[in-house]
Amino acid sequence: MTASRGGEKLSLTEKVGYAVGDTASNIYFQTFLYFILFYYTDVVGLSAGAVATMFAVSRVWDAFNDPAMGTIADRTNTRWGKFRPFLLWGAVPFGVFGFLTFVTPDFDPTGKLIYAYLTYNLLMMAYTAINVPYAALMGVITPNSLERTSLASYRFVGVFVGALIVQSATLPLVAYFGQGDQARGWRITMAILSALAIGLFFTTFATTRERVQPPPGQKGDFARDLKDLFTNRPWLLIGAATIFQLGFIVVRSSSVAYYFKYYVGDQQLQFMGSTIPLSFEAFSSSFLISGSLITIGATMLTRWFAQWFGKGAAYTGFLAISAVAQALFFVVEPHNVIAIYLLNAVVSFAWGPVSALQWSMYTDCADHLEWTKNRRVTGLLMAASLFALKMGLAIGGAFVGWTLEYHGFVANVDQAPEALTGIRFLMSFYPAMFGVVGVVLMFFYPLTNQTMAVIERELKTRRAAAQEGVE
Repeated sequence: MTASRGGEKLSLTEKVGYAVGDTASNIYFQTFLYFILFYYTDVVGLSAGAVATMFAVSRVWDAFNDPAMGTIADRTNTRWGKFRPFLLWGAVPFGVFGFLTFVTPDFDPTGKLIYAYLTYNLLMMAYTAINVPYAALMGVITPNSLERTSLASYRFVGVFVGALIVQSATLPLVAYFGQGDQARGWRITMAILSALAIGLFFTTFATTRERVQPPPGQKGDFARDLKDLFTNRPWLLIGAATIFQLGFIVVRSSSVAYYFKYYVGDQQLQFMGSTIPLSFEAFSSSFLISGSLITIGATMLTRWFAQWFGKGAAYTGFLAISAVAQALFFVVEPHNVIAIYLLNAVVSFAWGPVSALQWSMYTDCADHLEWTKNRRVTGLLMAASLFALKMGLAIGGAFVGWTLEYHGFVANVDQAPEALTGIRFLMSFYPAMFGVVGVVLMFFYPLTNQTMAVIERELKTRRAAAQEGVE
């Protein structure tokens, strides 16, 4: 079997079914972005610097896990396909380790740090085991490049639904179940979210199918696969840009809780002659939720932007817009509520197409590699891409922790002016710098819509000829 023989269009059920898999992933990924550093510093009591170092050290272990998982997935053959089985096998371990990460026993500080290292790394291994195959699945559901862009749009609606769940429900649930005991609140909340993630991954497994396979006769050769991957110029560019793109969003997202708790504080919104009181919790929550809703709307327009401007140009332009808007947070005063919401709206809108296009472009790189090398290593390519994503996650998270430590941040007290300045930089210029580097890299991305149309036609012809030879 190669391409779908009944047509290249995907049903709404399959698109939605695939998308909820990223809702499951983002129940944890968004928790990493917004709350895990905050949880470790303000709930567990670890120092920001120690947590930052843990994030950095953990990437060394991931450097081996991601390519290994991609290679395993590429060489897996079952009646369910190469990649779908891992959604079935990996869902429960993913949920269990995610829950355990937020159940810190009452150890001494050293014991708590050791427990954090152990559970965080087990969670990231489970994340790799399920998300490498999940990402690779997008590259084999359909051979149609623009249809994959449509699928990516649905996928990132799933992403931001996951974000909405985390942003709107996590802290209220922690408060409700904890009743003043934050540790207990986190345990119960993450138990609920873990069960939801497991069920969603089972749904993705049940509703999707694999329709693209490697060329007949392709033999496994890990050294050659790596060489092909690291000589694939489009992948090198989008992979490098991903590191900085994720650095951007992690620095921004990880800083939100600190920005509102310690810098913005309680405010009042003047709207149509009325004064609306905003506690910092309500302000930060509405900031996150409104941003996610705007991002979901922008994500649904991704296919249109890709057709009109080209994937590379759209990705680059929207990343540049988000970087400029983010930098402007530095000049906004805490009481300027409207400006904070407006800047957030611009960043959030721009971020929708960036996030969706990223993964659609990775699947294009898989097609480009098959076109140039006559070999398809979707699992390894997506594994390496996920590693780039997690590198951005680690670098961004470590950067925030080390920056807070450098500026003298102390949890749960009024911050010194230097610490407040550091928090303001973390919400403005620092994430913008990551974004600018990503923009510069993507100026050189070569896969235009016209190039992909040629690749798609030629691969379709090759696959049809190969299928006739097999039959």
